[in-house]
Amino acid sequence: MNQEPLPAALAAYAGAGEQDAPYELLAEREDGTVVRCGEIVAKAHAGDSDREGLAVRMRIAADEALAGVLLAPLRPEVGYLGGRPVSLWPYGAPVDPERPEDAPWEAAGRLLAALHQVPVHRLPGPVPPMRGPAKLARALRRLARATAPGRSAGAAAAGFAGAAGPVGVPAATGAAGSGGAAGSRTGSALVPSPAEGRPAGDLVRAAARTLPAWVRGEAPAPRGGALCHGDLHLGQLVRGPGPDGGWRLIDVDDLGIGTPAWDLARPAAWYAAGLLDTGTWVRFLDSYRAAGGPAAGPAGSDPWPELDLAARALTVQTAALALAKSVENHRRLDDLERLMVDSCARIATLPPDLEPQAPS
Repeated sequence: MNQEPLPAALAAYAGAGEQDAPYELLAEREDGTVVRCGEIVAKAHAGDSDREGLAVRMRIAADEALAGVLLAPLRPEVGYLGGRPVSLWPYGAPVDPERPEDAPWEAAGRLLAALHQVPVHRLPGPVPPMRGPAKLARALRRLARATAPGRSAGAAAAGFAGAAGPVGVPAATGAAGSGGAAGSRTGSALVPSPAEGRPAGDLVRAAARTLPAWVRGEAPAPRGGALCHGDLHLGQLVRGPGPDGGWRLIDVDDLGIGTPAWDLARPAAWYAAGLLDTGTWVRFLDSYRAAGGPAAGPAGSDPWPELDLAARALTVQTAALALAKSVENHRRLDDLERLMVDSCARIATLPPDLEPQAPS
């Protein structure tokens, strides 16, 4: 690759070699750079991507079994740019961050339910494992690097007293007693904690130690499961092209076979921490169940026996990344990030979960 910046090179790639093609930078992170060039979106995946796994994931996204669920790539083959894997996609309108009241929670539930019911044996393969546990492991490694004793005077001084602070554990927020379809939220985030004043990094690591080794990416996951997205959040939904303009899931980097509860874990963790209101959680959960989703039990039952482990994992992952970024950028946690660390303080009081959880 020449010396031009990666976003410009990606725009030229998407524009079939038009070096001056206008583009919009949609994302630039360590795990990928994404640009829009007209109605084409080009993504340069992480340099350390599992290339064979990504090639299979691209073919799965293009398979007709996923039509209406995943946004199909413009071509199923992976290209390369300066040694980085590159994929091309049609542009889809994302969720409007300025209108959270319009967030498509019901559509997200239906899409996940459909994804989890796809016959895996009919897909191009071999289907790789879902990368949820690998992402948790990466977040914990990043936290360890950011807080290593000799990293820098700034990080040591932060010691989680400046950037993350000793964490006090307030009472859990939200409607803890919500029954019915939402369950009672008797999961880990509501367990009282004696952790007042402990460094935040210690709390996150202690919470991680309550999780089974496979959840932390340190052992093979239980065999079997369903096709999972692996990194579900509202930024992973766009309006598909075409006359119907329906919602589609995007980003197949973490797609694979795994425990389907993982795909419900982020909204479950937010609900348990008080970041997602009961009404929104019920709408999401009910739409997933009504569409036949297998990961949360039947309608009217308590979903937490199936969701608690994955929700704890996503809480730890979110808190670990928040703390690492706060130290790296020499800033304090914001209120939402602090709530996730507070949830880790409560998780840390639980006994270790040593047994693998069978996939739903």
